[in-house]
Amino acid sequence: MKINTIHRPHSHWSPVLFPFRLVKMHHITWTALLLSVTLSVSSGGKVLVFPLDGSHWVNMKVIIEELHSRGHSITVVRASDSWYIKEESPHYSAITIPTAGGFDEEFFGTFVNRLLNIRKEQKFFWSRLILEFEVIEKFSEMHRQMCEMMTMMFQDDVLMKSLTDAKFDVVLTDPAVGGGVLLARRLSLPLVLNVRWTVHGEAHYAIAPSPLSYVPYPGAELTDKMTFSQRVQNMLTYAFGLFQIATIVTPHYTAFCKCFFGPEVDYFSLFQDADIWLMRNDFTFEFPRPTMPNVVYMSGFQCKPARPLPVDLEEFVQSSGEHGVIIMSLGTLFAELPSDISEEIAAAFAQLPQKVIWRHKGAKPSSLGNNTLLVDWMPQNDLLGHPKTKVFVAHGGTNGVQEAIYHGIPIVGLPIVFDQPDNLSRMVARGTAKVVDIATLDRAVFVEALRAVLYEPSYRENMQRLSRLHRDQPMKPLDRALFWIEFVMRHKGAAHLRTESYKMPWYAYHSVDVVLFLVAVLSLIVLIIFAVIRYLLRLCNKIKNKVD
Repeated sequence: MKINTIHRPHSHWSPVLFPFRLVKMHHITWTALLLSVTLSVSSGGKVLVFPLDGSHWVNMKVIIEELHSRGHSITVVRASDSWYIKEESPHYSAITIPTAGGFDEEFFGTFVNRLLNIRKEQKFFWSRLILEFEVIEKFSEMHRQMCEMMTMMFQDDVLMKSLTDAKFDVVLTDPAVGGGVLLARRLSLPLVLNVRWTVHGEAHYAIAPSPLSYVPYPGAELTDKMTFSQRVQNMLTYAFGLFQIATIVTPHYTAFCKCFFGPEVDYFSLFQDADIWLMRNDFTFEFPRPTMPNVVYMSGFQCKPARPLPVDLEEFVQSSGEHGVIIMSLGTLFAELPSDISEEIAAAFAQLPQKVIWRHKGAKPSSLGNNTLLVDWMPQNDLLGHPKTKVFVAHGGTNGVQEAIYHGIPIVGLPIVFDQPDNLSRMVARGTAKVVDIATLDRAVFVEALRAVLYEPSYRENMQRLSRLHRDQPMKPLDRALFWIEFVMRHKGAAHLRTESYKMPWYAYHSVDVVLFLVAVLSLIVLIIFAVIRYLLRLCNKIKNKVD
């Protein structure tokens, strides 16, 4: 089931003040009827999903399919320009909102090429600074468009009534964008987050104590054992993160909440009020740190035992003999690299006895060796689980790193942007990866890194140890995630697990008012004692003077 509305051209309008142009009433009415009928046929629960597109959709789709297999009715809210979130699916019904979703694939492809050129030419400071501000502006635009989309939904009375009448049991959302959280508040529904990042950054920082003395802030590329200078670096990275939040996120969501929920509602408290946080990592990846009772770790929930490869791919893999196979993939956004970098990578692969399967887009490198197979798509999980796979060349996205841990395959990292350098720095700290700067990469450096990971046993041994730790659980991560979603549906929330500390002002949270009160009381007692002693001394002097 889908909601078809008329697509309008993208325009720059305020997320709170733009006068909503109503779609024809007969379209909306038919939509509401279809929505209510479709959502009433399932004997299971009713889940309203507000996902994030791109690689985030990959793992949300895994949960949706599993919920569907358990008899739940799933409805997915999507923008009309979504890349991967399809309007038609056997696993869910779609509500398509005729607006831009904010993700711009072309921008990110261009951005990566510019970033690599800046790093290669070592024009690091001013050029990189300009590029960083362009990224800030782009993400700010993404959140502005999200508020615009939510304004369109909230001002559509027929749509909102149909959502209310559908009587959903829970909202499941990725809080890297704010739409699902705002929708849960409007519909007064329990909220479950499929999360690693919120609009404010790494999710733990939203709800759990995060002392900067030993909890590395994302982007700092540090461990939980920091020197003094590293703690200074961690603090400065955190301060820059706060600046980004104030610039990118706060203006849009604050204005939206003021318009629809009133000035007393702090937009981020809506995130912190979530019932369950399904966290897409665990402590084989994360450094030890404080957490909260409503945080459920489900790292690697998308990973599965390897299935048989297609016949042609299996034949290629088997042709590697005792040397084995290297696989390379740089994720959904970064498959096409600048030609000079592709040439160096291809030339390096050609020097190795291993066979290589490389997910590659763009022109075929002239230096490509006979041992390398270029593919548009690869069954990454199945290849990582193949006994002949020796090394994974990856950009360091969360999904890829978790699949490598699950299957015990060491990594040669080529981080590009976002959380990738930080993810790979954690793997380096655990002795499971070697990182190469892709911008300055040449064939000699790349071959050296590949040979180190291929032939130094510690890389594979350390990764297989992580794999054993990750797998040694009483319950599969996906089953744990589904249990807690259904728990929230059964009990209409999980308020008993949710801290109320976020509702406290900062001075109360840090007990500044208590400390000041105690200092004031202590000071008053000291003053009283001092005054009494002074009075007694004066009295003694008077008595002594009279006696004399």
